[in-house]
Amino acid sequence: MNKQLGILFLVVFVDLLGFGMVIPVMPRYAAELGAPTAWIGLLLTGYSAMQFVFAPIWGRLSDRLGRRPVLLSSIAMTAVGFVGYSLAPSFGWLLASRLFAGAATANLAIARAYVADVTTPENRSKGMGMIGASFGLGFILGPALASWLSRYSLAAPGYAAAALSLANLVAAWLILPEPERRTRAARRPRFEALTGELRHRGIRRLLLTSFIAILAFAALEATFSLFANDVFQLDQAHVGYVFAYIGVVAVVMQGGLIGPLTRRFGEARLLVVGLALQAVTFVILPYVGTLGGMLAVLAPMSVGSGLTQPSISSLLSRMARKDDQGGTLGIGESASAMGRIVGPEAGTFTYSHISFAFPYVAGGVLMALAAAVAATLLTARLDDDAPAVPARS
Repeated sequence: MNKQLGILFLVVFVDLLGFGMVIPVMPRYAAELGAPTAWIGLLLTGYSAMQFVFAPIWGRLSDRLGRRPVLLSSIAMTAVGFVGYSLAPSFGWLLASRLFAGAATANLAIARAYVADVTTPENRSKGMGMIGASFGLGFILGPALASWLSRYSLAAPGYAAAALSLANLVAAWLILPEPERRTRAARRPRFEALTGELRHRGIRRLLLTSFIAILAFAALEATFSLFANDVFQLDQAHVGYVFAYIGVVAVVMQGGLIGPLTRRFGEARLLVVGLALQAVTFVILPYVGTLGGMLAVLAPMSVGSGLTQPSISSLLSRMARKDDQGGTLGIGESASAMGRIVGPEAGTFTYSHISFAFPYVAGGVLMALAAAVAATLLTARLDDDAPAVPARS
């Protein structure tokens, strides 16, 4: 099991490293291709919209066909998307490449389903935390590589990301096996309605919690550079250092501490604590007044973020049927994608038209609401093969 998780960690890390390399330079690249400023945001919202639609489909396919073939297909398609990005002669081509990449991205949902296949319920949050840590490391190191490569060409990060994806494909093909539990299990063709899991009250509440939390955090991410510059006069390079600081704290939490904390307190309690920490720190952040105070507030915020996603993923996998892991976790990715679609626009609009503090205070209120929803899960059934139950009024 540990070997499989280690291989999976590297697969997801390399994939997210490539993704993190193109995001920082994408607005400049789009501008050079003649994109109006108002349209550049479509590159991110379109990507997330395609994830919203396709993540459950990929997840369900992995339930039916196996984790390995679907994961390999996703990595290969991601490489094609990066090549298309690098060769783009126009903004329309660039947008099409990002839409294709969003549709192709199944890696996180399938990686989490793979973790569910090879871990016991007691160790699942640790495995999910490893996936979160690989995600965080990719986003910490990717922008740094992008900064270096973009000195040669704004397309260079895309070519490098494509090369990484191809190397990732070869490595995964050679060393990543199909989970043993799935090779022994009969793969029933359960490709019926993708929303069947919504009959389970606990799953519905987790999806709502995930959507609200991601929406609030995405609004913060979209406005933080503006806030840091307006209040503390930080340039883009120093904002990048602050984001790296946030990422390192979250990676330490997800990569090392989430396992023992889960065994001691359980996923539901950690989820409530993580959301509550973010609720408090979101409200405090716009009023700290000093750079040191901002960094002090961001530390518990990052701890809360590091507790939240592994706990949600672990709880979703434990409430799903064994043969529905991919589909259920895919729907979880859709809920996150919807938050990433709504959050940035809501954050930037309210920052500009209401108050610089509004996205943070409103985000704190949303996080508190998510914590209240998550608190209803403290007594929920967490059987590994829990049947879907109808909602009661």
